[in-house]
Amino acid sequence: MRVEVDRDRCEGNAVCVGIAPDLFDLDDDDYAVMKVDVVPADQEGLAEQAIAECPRAALNRRD
Repeated sequence: MRVEVDRDRCEGNAVCVGIAPDLFDLDDDDYAVMKVDVVPADQEGLAEQAIAECPRAALNRRD
């Protein structure tokens, strides 16, 4: 699975970083960015949790 960050919606709340720091980080402008192109199978649950808990719905699953 892949996760896309919608920069128009992201506010840099870093909820995703708190849930899955191996997958997400904040860039210099405080927008969420993916640290990986493809989410490892063993971390898909964390990615799904980050998607579900993003306060601005800025994360989208891409298969």
